[in-house]
Amino acid sequence: MKAPRRPIHAVATWVKRQPPKVKAFLAVVSAMAALVILRLVVEDHDNLFVAAETVHAVGISVLIYKLIKEKTCAGLSLKTQELTAMFLAVRLYCSFVMEYDIHTLLDSATLLTTLWVIYMIRFNLKSSYMADKDNFPIYYVVIPCAVLSLAIHPSTAHNIVNRISWAFCVYLEAVSVLPQLRVMQNTKIVEPFTAHYVFALGVARFLSCAHWVLQVLDTRGRLLTALGYGLWTSMVLLSEIVQTFILADFCYYYVKSVFGGNLVLRLPSGVV
Repeated sequence: MKAPRRPIHAVATWVKRQPPKVKAFLAVVSAMAALVILRLVVEDHDNLFVAAETVHAVGISVLIYKLIKEKTCAGLSLKTQELTAMFLAVRLYCSFVMEYDIHTLLDSATLLTTLWVIYMIRFNLKSSYMADKDNFPIYYVVIPCAVLSLAIHPSTAHNIVNRISWAFCVYLEAVSVLPQLRVMQNTKIVEPFTAHYVFALGVARFLSCAHWVLQVLDTRGRLLTALGYGLWTSMVLLSEIVQTFILADFCYYYVKSVFGGNLVLRLPSGVV
């Protein structure tokens, strides 16, 4: 007699059998349901952005624990860390010259820890760095983001350099995880600490996206006009949505693996 399957396994199996259009529909419905729950549970939606930064910091902390405890950086993308440091540095500059608040302090802490991770990968743990797997060209994202920021940026009263810098860090953040996904795509096997880190990034991206969407709903669209006019407001929301969905597929397999009791995440072909 077969043992009854866990509900999560039954649901995962059912979802896996569905065609791509049904999976996409289910993903959209799940995201909308999560937004509704967050809107009802969280009173001050500004806290969602703080929560996103906090979860990102937790993800970095997991990396630090991995580097210190296991003394290896295998499976980590140095390029993603460098892109993260780049957009955080630009965002910090914008925070100092445009609006200094708690986000500035959170970004400062995250930038310092990210720089430490970069140092460890480049020098102390260089022998375990998988350079051949970390083969995503950085200029594939940096140059398009720079060009896009020149074309589409805020139309506020701030200095033009600051407005372009703000747009650049928004666009770069949306795609900064792509090199890490390429590493996982090349290896197909993701060890626990790296999986925890990428999942934390996925949660942080979703909370940040939820923050923007709920802020727009709370202000009945006034937030969009405060950001300026033209295509910029749409690009901000699009960037948040893009960076969320980039990691959605990985997060699905991560949750499935965790509930299945698997410590090592094995990705099927075509994922990320």
